[in-house]
Amino acid sequence: MTLSPNEIESLTQFAGRLADTSRAVILPFFRTEMPVDDKADLWGGAKGYDPVTEADRAAEAAIRALIEAEYPAHGILGEEFGEKKGTAPLTWVLDPIDGTRAFITGLPLWGTLIALNDGTRPVIGIMDQPFTGERFIGNATGAFLGARALKTRACPTLAHARLMTTSPHLFRTEADRAAFDRVAAGAQLVRYGGDCYAYAMIAAGQVDAVIETGLEAYDIQALIPIVEGAGGKVTNWTGGDCQNGGTVLATGDARLHDEILGLLNG
Repeated sequence: MTLSPNEIESLTQFAGRLADTSRAVILPFFRTEMPVDDKADLWGGAKGYDPVTEADRAAEAAIRALIEAEYPAHGILGEEFGEKKGTAPLTWVLDPIDGTRAFITGLPLWGTLIALNDGTRPVIGIMDQPFTGERFIGNATGAFLGARALKTRACPTLAHARLMTTSPHLFRTEADRAAFDRVAAGAQLVRYGGDCYAYAMIAAGQVDAVIETGLEAYDIQALIPIVEGAGGKVTNWTGGDCQNGGTVLATGDARLHDEILGLLNG
């Protein structure tokens, strides 16, 4: 479904309302004592410790309620409450707290991810960080932090690149870890942590590349319009579409992207 510029603007504003709603729910929980459940125990997850809190659940429930009230024909895909098929081609893709491990340890390296997929690809993305008050937005007009337009950093070679991944434990096979290590060995700087915040820093020109694997659609869809809107590139490890998750390579410079793809594929 092709959205007009006016529709993109209107739906971006609505996405901002969703972020406002989520922010109001989540922020009172941050840096407080709260129960933390482990999805691996609750639902037989295969990814080791997978924490979830009442803040995750309450925020997604609030976002979904607002979507269902204002756009009942739209589909919804969320981390906590799964998929609701819509009658329209548009689907909201939600991760109420991307970076729950950071959230429960009091680190502000988490965010609420809200994407709108037009049936082909994500066309609107928001990464909202309630504690710092930062809201990164991407759509067809570009990428923005508040009113400031964002642009990725020129970095044509890995030797000058700032590389991030959330954790080395993401790479669960020997082949994936070896692929990451080949890239990391040639980077100027390697940093761990960040979750969605690292992708926002690509758009802001502070980080040059993020490499991850084992992601879900709700982990990445909101970040694609933000990185691409700032001039960057987001693909899987073979250069294809990553909107449904799996392996992800995000970079600020297409030349760097090509170099890293070569190393990831040996």
